[in-house]
This record gives sequence, C-alpha cells and structure tokens, in this order.
Amino acid sequence: MGGRDSNCMGRSAAGVVSGALLLLVLLICGLPGGGLAAADAAQSAGRASVGVASCAGSTCHGRMEGDGKVVRQDELMRWQEPSTPGGAHSRAFAVLSGTRSRQIAATLGLGDPTAARDCLGCHSTPLTDRGPRFLTQDGVGCEACHGPAGGWIASHYAVGVSHAANVAAGMIPLERPQVRASVCLDCHFGSDRPGQFVTHRIMAAGHPRISFELDLFSSMQAHHDEDADYARRKGRTDSMRFWAVGQAMAVERSLNLYASGKGTDGSFPEFYFFDCQSCHRRIYDQAERSKTWEANPGRPIPAGMPPFNDENMILLSAAARAIAPGLAGRFDADSRAFHGAIAKDRQAASAAAGKLAQSAGALATAFAAARTNGDMAFAIVDEIAGAAINPRFTDYQGSAQAVMAIDTLLNSMVKSGRVTIGAAAGIHADVNRAYAAVREPNSYRPVEARAALGSAARSIGALR
Repeated sequence: MGGRDSNCMGRSAAGVVSGALLLLVLLICGLPGGGLAAADAAQSAGRASVGVASCAGSTCHGRMEGDGKVVRQDELMRWQEPSTPGGAHSRAFAVLSGTRSRQIAATLGLGDPTAARDCLGCHSTPLTDRGPRFLTQDGVGCEACHGPAGGWIASHYAVGVSHAANVAAGMIPLERPQVRASVCLDCHFGSDRPGQFVTHRIMAAGHPRISFELDLFSSMQAHHDEDADYARRKGRTDSMRFWAVGQAMAVERSLNLYASGKGTDGSFPEFYFFDCQSCHRRIYDQAERSKTWEANPGRPIPAGMPPFNDENMILLSAAARAIAPGLAGRFDADSRAFHGAIAKDRQAASAAAGKLAQSAGALATAFAAARTNGDMAFAIVDEIAGAAINPRFTDYQGSAQAVMAIDTLLNSMVKSGRVTIGAAAGIHADVNRAYAAVREPNSYRPVEARAALGSAARSIGALR
C-alpha cells in the first residue's frame, strides 16, 4: 500500500472505554473480516493482488515508528499488533491452526482448516488473481479491504496523484460508509460467496456467533491518522453517520440473505438468522413454570416462537427517527410485518424480508447523504432509552448492540466537541456497567443492562 493514499480502516480509537475493548475481543478476535464485493470489478479488469509484502518497505508502510511526513508509515506494524483487536486481521489465518479450529473442521468434515474453502473465505484474503508475493498465511491483508493493488500500487504515492485516480485504478473507497459497510459485512455478517457465511451447523461445531457494528469495529482497526491531508482528500469521518449506515446495511444484508437460498437448511430454516439465546437457555421441569423469555413489543409473533435476530433493526429504528423521520414509519411498519410473516410461512416471510430490506437500503442511502449534527446524536440516545425502543432490548444480541451504540454516540459527541472528555468520563461508569451486563450470553442481565443504558442516556441528555 506504500505511501500517500493509505486509508486503513477507521479513525482514532481515543475515548473508547475498556468495556468496549473487552466486548469486541469477545466478538471479533479470531473472526476478522475481509470483503470481496467492491473488489470484484477490479479483479475482472485483471488487477492482481500483490500481497502484504509489497506494502512493507520502510519507505512505504513498514516502519517501526509512525513518523512519516504524509502518512504514518507504521501501518503494517499496527496491523500485526499481537495482543489487541487492532491486529485481529493479521491473526486470521493463524487462528485456523489452533485446536478449536481443527476441532470445528473435523466435526464438519472439512479436513485441514488452513486449506478449507469454508474457512479461507474470511480467514484469508480471498482474491484469486494473485501475484508472486501473495501469501495466504498473511491472513486478512491490506488488499482484503483496500482492493487488489496491482493497478494502483505503483502510482498511489506519486506526487499529485488524486484519490479519485486511485479509486479508478481499483482502490476501494473505504471513506464512503456504504462501501466500507459492504466490505466489512462480507465476513462480519456474511455473503453469498463461498466461505463467507457462518451457518448454524458451523456455530454448532464451535464457531462463535457473528456480530457487527461498523463505527466501533472500524475504530479497533484504525491504522492511520485522520490528519489535514486525509481530510483534504477524503473528508472527515462522521462517526454517527458510519454507525447509522452500518446498522442499515447490516439489516439489508441479513434480510437479503434470508430471502435467498441461504434462508433454509434442508427442511429447517437456517437458524443462523434467529436469536441464539431464545433457544439456548436452561430448561426447567418443576411444579411451577420458569419463564425464560420476555415479551417483546417489536415482534408480533406467538409466544415461544424463536425470533429473528433483530439487534440491528432495533437500533436502525432509533436512528431513523432522529436522522430520517420521513422514512421511520415505513421502516417500523415493514419491520413488524416481517416478524408477523415469520409466523405464517416461508413464502410470506421471504416476501416481507425483501420489502424490509428495501426500507433498510433506503435508510442507508438517506443516512449517507444526510447533513448530520450533534443534536441528532442526542436524539438517537434519547430514542434508544425511550419508551418506544428500550423495551425491545429483551435479548442478548440487541442489548449488546445497544451498549455499543451508546458508547459510539457518546464518543462521537466528544469528537465533535458537544461533550467534554471530563463529562464523558463520568458517564462511562454507567456505560461500563451496561457492558458488564452484556459481557457474555450466559451471564446476560437484561434488566440491569436496560437500567444502566437508561442512566447513561439521562446523563447524556442533561448535557444537551
């Protein structure tokens, strides 16, 4: 990647609390992403993937210190950081040699996981047009996110070259929230390409549950400084916009996959799409019943029916009310109709999924084009803690997503100058209490999570 147009994903992680780090380690370490969607056109034009080694010179991105005049130039070292989520992409292939990966592969009959297509689609850079320096064992390398570099590696650092010219030569414009979300979702939710969909059977064999939040995950993969040069060429990152677009595109991707052939597994539905904890709870047999689920006002489904995993739908509804209120009613109506259709039959559910996916896509486009402001962030926090949205956090995945959302929005307020660092530090006590309540599924405490989120939201609102 050497030189001028480096845009390693994300922005400064300053202000992200320890709770976020812990939750993200649990969610994404060993599950790094790497996208193909925006890279397909570049490959079809014959642009080869040149490999990580081609970016690693000391005059490019391979320095030991970030002291470059234009970009840091220590991006490779940060990508390889061995002990934090920031180095997760570089560890992706090595994970496949571990005991757990080998056990999963053996259970599924995949053979060696380091050679299995079902694993390499996300644990490596899955590009087929490869140059002589490309190594699969590099894991999710530079080009998994930035695109095959054969067409632009020799020119992207030249004096006077424009970012638009690099994009025309095959670089993926990750500064565009919809583009970045599409790339990340290929592995951090799934795609219809080989090796990029974690089925329920794969999870039953031992693979962790997939989760996604674009802005916070991007923060953990930030390998660059967003300085004046970056802003001039690509604009400033709007954290709230990235978060909102990520929610919308996660919903769109989920529903499109569900409506496709991915939605079934033999005579069963593909349970990957449903909320895990709705089924994976303790079973009691005693004189009085022990109800292990809560009624959810956002899901008009019969009692005891496994719900579709709606973590992103809930947050998207909150974002729509604040950023695109003209589309919010349509999305909420389509969301309720989709949940209701699941209780009918597969054909009705697929049709409703397609309609809801279109509503989510419309919101993604609206968010990407919106002129956001600090008041919108306050409004979203109010919605998350309000009477319409907060009661819907009855399940682990939704509550975990809500905690990350409050954390992301609070950090965006600090970044924009609407909230001081000192004020945010006090509020983070409640945020960390919420993180503790959703630390992992088996110790999930929904009432405590909702209470902590409410307390944090009220404190944020007092600063408005």
